[in-house]
Amino acid sequence: MTEHRYSDAEIAAVRRAIDERRDMRHFVPGALPEGLLGRMIDVALRAPSVGFMQPWRFVRVAAPATRAALQEIVETERQATANALPTRRDEFLTLKIEGIRDCAEVLVAALMPGREPHIFGRRTLPAMDIASVACAIQNMWLLARAEGIGLGWVSFFDPAAVASLLGMPAGAQPVAILCIGPVAEFPAAPLLETAGWGRRLGADDVLFEERWKVSAGGTPTTY
Repeated sequence: MTEHRYSDAEIAAVRRAIDERRDMRHFVPGALPEGLLGRMIDVALRAPSVGFMQPWRFVRVAAPATRAALQEIVETERQATANALPTRRDEFLTLKIEGIRDCAEVLVAALMPGREPHIFGRRTLPAMDIASVACAIQNMWLLARAEGIGLGWVSFFDPAAVASLLGMPAGAQPVAILCIGPVAEFPAAPLLETAGWGRRLGADDVLFEERWKVSAGGTPTTY
């Protein structure tokens, strides 16, 4: 056992937050606990980032008119996505994909402009800047769950439309709309799993030895 190991109780708490994290869409009225939004930004700043470039930027959206405009952008993409899923269109449209008008706080996470000069770790994998933002969001997600607060990542939007709405500079790229707020409950299983949209993969589906193997469970489905 390494001297750097956490206690059993601390490890269990970390694992619990990971296991019980959910992508939330249904919120109840109420504000965030005092100081939580600041604490969420603080843990985002502690996420790993490629070449320590820290590409994440966040825009807080509080004005009802701006939230409404943001929701309209999402709805436009929701309809376009439905039309791109001919065999599951009606099933998809029954899913709630956002809680922009209902949640306590909305943050739009974006990539900073001027990323091109940052080639440390990105010369052959430029998308590592997006991976870095995802790590920041995951930190926020886990803290929110530990604090009993729901967070939903909305990815149904036209990035150019969101950038224009929020006055982002050229080169900035929104990658997530984060809906954050109190919830009535955290489901025992992910919403899309419960709805029959897919199943959680097992280790045998994703862990290969020496060479890639064909995994029936990991084969993408065309809808």
